[in-house]
Amino acid sequence: MAAAAAEEAERLARETEQPLIAAVAQTGQAIAAALRGDTPRAEVLIAAAEAVGAPIGAAALLCAAQHARGIAALADGRPAAALEHLCRVHDPSDPAHHYSSRSFTAADLAEAASRSGQHQVARPIVAELEGLATRLPVPGLLASLLYARALLADDEHAESLFDAALTEDMRRWPFLRARIQLAYGEWLRRRRRPADSRAFLRSAREAFHALGTSPWSALASQELRASGETLRVLTPDVRDQLTPQELQIAQMAAEGLSNKEIGQRLYLSHRTISSHLHRVFPKLAITSRSQLDAALRNGTVADATDP
Repeated sequence: MAAAAAEEAERLARETEQPLIAAVAQTGQAIAAALRGDTPRAEVLIAAAEAVGAPIGAAALLCAAQHARGIAALADGRPAAALEHLCRVHDPSDPAHHYSSRSFTAADLAEAASRSGQHQVARPIVAELEGLATRLPVPGLLASLLYARALLADDEHAESLFDAALTEDMRRWPFLRARIQLAYGEWLRRRRRPADSRAFLRSAREAFHALGTSPWSALASQELRASGETLRVLTPDVRDQLTPQELQIAQMAAEGLSNKEIGQRLYLSHRTISSHLHRVFPKLAITSRSQLDAALRNGTVADATDP
């Protein structure tokens, strides 16, 4: 859904001749591509965004592009490189530094530092973000700091911090919650508590799979195997068969919106919406709008009815 929204934002920005907004939308697409493990696509989008932002010193845009580059490096299994990319946005002398936008990098910075064994690099930055959070208590930053604290803590305090993070309501941030579960499971397994680790690792793996964040799903699978668990094969989600725009339209139709209402929101004709849905139905092996919700949520097919 995020990728589809970013693509639609870019299209609208170009149609209304707003290149800076289009570039911002490209960084959103780059982050979505990086999370899926599509680094080549992410790099193309990052370079295009930077080509717009660098000549005019658009710090917030350059910060977002650098954040996307850090996520791509993390997804590629290059945490040290990710840390270098992400540290740039916290350096006031760097063109990619932006006072408030850098707060979005807290979780990724801490993970990069933890996975590269460079906790000491991230700790002062996270401490500064803790101060920023007192002045700018953005929910996403506060949630990310729960993860960062646990990742960067010493052994004496880590377990209580992981427990505290997982007792918070993380429904708005399923990817972050799954990352906390993965990190906690890793921490437990490395302290020779494999039985305690498995429930967290299973939940993380299933969440990553559902979200389509395959690099993190692979990490969770690796940890589960190391804990001694035999893994069942996770079948592809039916949503993987749809293009970003088809998924966006299908989700709106599943919510009960008519073709006309969807078209008004996406600035498309109702005939275009109808054409998209006619392509969606066979991909999901369904025959009517009433089956969309079940197919998208569970990968199952409801009883067939007439279109």
